[in-house]
Amino acid sequence: MNKQELVQKLGDIEWEDFEVKEAKSEIPKNSWETVSAFSNSAGGWLVFGVKKEGKSYTILGVSSPEKIEHDFIGVLRGEKFNKKIDVKCKKYNFDGKIVLAFYIPVSKSKPVFYNNPKNTFIRSGSGDQRVTREELNSLFRDSVFGTKDSEITELRMNDLNKETIKRYRLYLKNIKPEHPYNSLSDEEFLTKIRALEKGHVTIAGLLVFGNEDCMAKYFPDFKIDYLEVFGTSYSDAERRYEFRISDYPNLYEYFFAIYERIIKKIDIPFKLNGAFRDENQPQVKAIREALVNLLIHSDYFSPMKPRIRVFLNRIEFLNPGALPKPYEELQKGDISLPRNPLITKMFRVIDLAENAGYGFDKMFKGWTYHYSRKPVVSLGLDYYRIEFFFDAESRATSKRESETSEKTSEKTSEKIIALIRRDSGISAEKLSKELGVGSRAIEMQLAKLKEKGVLKRVGPDKGGYWDISK
Repeated sequence: MNKQELVQKLGDIEWEDFEVKEAKSEIPKNSWETVSAFSNSAGGWLVFGVKKEGKSYTILGVSSPEKIEHDFIGVLRGEKFNKKIDVKCKKYNFDGKIVLAFYIPVSKSKPVFYNNPKNTFIRSGSGDQRVTREELNSLFRDSVFGTKDSEITELRMNDLNKETIKRYRLYLKNIKPEHPYNSLSDEEFLTKIRALEKGHVTIAGLLVFGNEDCMAKYFPDFKIDYLEVFGTSYSDAERRYEFRISDYPNLYEYFFAIYERIIKKIDIPFKLNGAFRDENQPQVKAIREALVNLLIHSDYFSPMKPRIRVFLNRIEFLNPGALPKPYEELQKGDISLPRNPLITKMFRVIDLAENAGYGFDKMFKGWTYHYSRKPVVSLGLDYYRIEFFFDAESRATSKRESETSEKTSEKTSEKIIALIRRDSGISAEKLSKELGVGSRAIEMQLAKLKEKGVLKRVGPDKGGYWDISK
């Protein structure tokens, strides 16, 4: 079987990083390396009783499951490791073959090693890598890195944005109709992806699913700052910006609002994928990766805000919070040291993030597939910036294209107003069908019209009506 088929069999291990070991009659010695690596990275599942050959997995089972479970947990609670490690164990019986899966959580106090500090490991791609002296010192310095988003708030499920939860679950159902999470209740689902912990909302759950009022209690100035500037800098632009995205309540809503806007700024040559146009080309994936990178790796406790600037010659992403390792190290491989492991998990469940780390390799290769200049990364003590430069020729008509886009947007707004004059109770869904425009684009237009004071919603979504103020 392949990896996906194995994960489906082991439904409780969710869609996180995992490592398999045969462990037929005893605990393999390299299990301790994996325990250290998961503890120091983003957590993961260690599965005993499965053999991996290339990309194929075979269930062998363990011969003495009770003994192996007892011995394994005993070591993690004993003196071998410098920290006590609490794990949870799942047992599976496949035609009489017993498989054990142990969840190793990310440690709140790093580094975690066995016997001595030289035996400190982190995850690199899908393997365990011994840290260097510099990396070990970095782990000591950043002992709270990767733990803030798992903190628990006083909020409950009813404090979250119901529409966002609904849209997230519908998105998952559309891309993975057979996913076991689809059959869960909202509370069970949110607990599975750790938006809820013992009935309380985690920081990650708040950031991904929160509503405006509850978000303000923990992040008073929450926003993802997106501007479009008609110049190569602020100084050569006629105005500071031509477009600024509206405020959205949480990261999930921001992702789609920004993605639908930013994707229009890059070149997507006409290509066929089978009988359909291929719009998921490498340069598109690079920008999507950069946007997800910003959302899952930003420090939301920093006074600096995650920032995106679209200039005529480049797109710039600025992440609050320094990188956890030197950039050169992260560029060499996909080392999994996410600042926000739970937010990463929530985007990974819906295939918008991968197990691997910062994705620099994917961004660089994807962008240079179409454009001639490599992305440029610059670092500060409390931020890092990635700039994606356009080719001069491909951007020659950029300003005219942007102006055309704005005019198209204005025409759409005029059509929305005309339809509302005809039927003040019309829904956003019906507006989308009438105009042949995506529902997300309609919602953005309605938000702009409300922000400008042109429209006002009176009453609830169902049973209410639109009031045209101008």
